[in-house]
Amino acid sequence: MPGMTAARSTARPRPGLPPIPALLLAMVSIQGGAAFAKTLFPTLGAAGTTTLRVTLAAVLLVALLRPKLRALTRADWAAIVPYGAALGLMNLAFYESLRTLPLGLAVTLEFIGPLTLSLLLSRRALDVAWVVLAGLGIALISPLGQQLTGGVAAAPVSPVGIGLALLAGAFWALYILAGGAVGRRVPGTTGVVAGMIVAAIVTLPFGVAEAGTDLLTPGALLLGLGVAVLSSALPYTLEMRALRAIPARIFGVMMSVEPAIAALSGLLFLGERLGAAQWIAMLCVIAASAGINLTGKPTAHSEPEPVN
Repeated sequence: MPGMTAARSTARPRPGLPPIPALLLAMVSIQGGAAFAKTLFPTLGAAGTTTLRVTLAAVLLVALLRPKLRALTRADWAAIVPYGAALGLMNLAFYESLRTLPLGLAVTLEFIGPLTLSLLLSRRALDVAWVVLAGLGIALISPLGQQLTGGVAAAPVSPVGIGLALLAGAFWALYILAGGAVGRRVPGTTGVVAGMIVAAIVTLPFGVAEAGTDLLTPGALLLGLGVAVLSSALPYTLEMRALRAIPARIFGVMMSVEPAIAALSGLLFLGERLGAAQWIAMLCVIAASAGINLTGKPTAHSEPEPVN
């Protein structure tokens, strides 16, 4: 559950790693980081883990990208604050959903946000069909869908978890809209890093309320740094390389398989097993996401997935 936005460069420097493997590695890194983060919940809680990860990610990005924050105007910050707030709340809602949902299902439900946004922006009949397919996936994930199809999961599906994952998807859609405004106003990566700083500030009260001084223990800081690298710094770098080398549409189609990678990460690292109906639901959402990217209008730029 992935968060940054940047305009796609017109130049296409040759990346050190081919773009498709770079994207796959980025997705594995994000979902591996999310699985790792979930193991911190017993100690720090979901909010504490979110705060630690987002804050350390902001520190890493400042150190790596050296943004020109002093050059930002009041109007720039007026665009950046909603972007960063959406990013922080998206991560917070996503991590809270992981309390009761398997990683694969949480990522699948989160994808509904950008899918719905695509429908609202295009209003084409074919896109309506894709969103209906995604809606079928949601129905299959729900407890009612499990009963109707006879799907068997390792743990009951929580309606609260479903709601939180969908809320994370709604914040993802807001993040995309706000990120577009930031990308038009602030060139380069300065707006991205400033948004991550705002996200850290937004999540801080929740994390402190839940974990308190446990956030500052050496062990927690070391583990949080690992999550920040896996979920933010490394995938962001890889995705930026890929975006310079492949069309935005191909990038979007590739990112559509992320729910499946999340499910495999949950299985390998957390022992989370999904029922047949849940796998079918995931395939519905993946097909809908890939379909919208394949049949939608070409865009002049693309955006990395917000990292969770």
